[in-house]
Amino acid sequence: MSKITLRLKEQPTVPLEAEILSPDTFAELSNDEIRSKIVYHGKRQCRLDDFFDVDGERSDELELHGDLHRVRWIGREMSRGRITVHGSVGMHLGAYMKGGEIEVHGNASDWIGAEMRRGLIRVHGNGGGQIGAGYRGSLKGMRNGTIIVDGSAGLEVGMRMRRGTIVIGGPAKDFTGLQMKGGTIVLLSGAEIRTGAWMMRGTIISMKPIPMLPTFTYACQYTPDFLKVYSRQLKPLGIDLPCDSGDGAYELYSGDASVPGKGEILVRQAG
Repeated sequence: MSKITLRLKEQPTVPLEAEILSPDTFAELSNDEIRSKIVYHGKRQCRLDDFFDVDGERSDELELHGDLHRVRWIGREMSRGRITVHGSVGMHLGAYMKGGEIEVHGNASDWIGAEMRRGLIRVHGNGGGQIGAGYRGSLKGMRNGTIIVDGSAGLEVGMRMRRGTIVIGGPAKDFTGLQMKGGTIVLLSGAEIRTGAWMMRGTIISMKPIPMLPTFTYACQYTPDFLKVYSRQLKPLGIDLPCDSGDGAYELYSGDASVPGKGEILVRQAG
């Protein structure tokens, strides 16, 4: 089965709502049917081929080329296949995702993997805010799956997440793990202030020192055995998570006591 290749030929002047860019939509369609699918340029309905050159048909593997920073909802609710983007992408990448893989060779905007249930999203550049978060008014963020951002991240990473794993390679901004209810966030370069604010459950692991809220209590210094499980899972994805006692122990903090919560923050102490 050959892949479907889309190349941006005209930059949208306003955000392009393009949730049809999903393997679930294109897997059984001919080239003509794909090109005639509707996208929304602001309030105006347009054909997909008004903005993209399209090659290929009937495939659950999509390859997108171009600066897509104004193209939103790529991979929305996808449950199968693979999307590879050579360029940057707009908001809501992989929102409500149920399976499959998305790889972006560029930056991504806010709400990456918002409320996703399964699957893998890998962004090789920087990410925006609310990665893996729940939308405003929703009580649940991501339920499962894996999100990896090699670069930096914005505000409220993992807000209200329930399960799953988020890995941020660069520094994250304020409120990482806000109202977190489960799952794991790994910060390879630390975060700014208010990490874990109002978290109920879940684990935040930081490889760098981070400012701690006064509502988190220091418990002990140790190297948890469960880190070996995370290390094995992340190693095939190129993430090296120190998990041996010789690599340095972790300081354990519990909180957020203001909720009160039973979350934990582990901060690595170099050996």
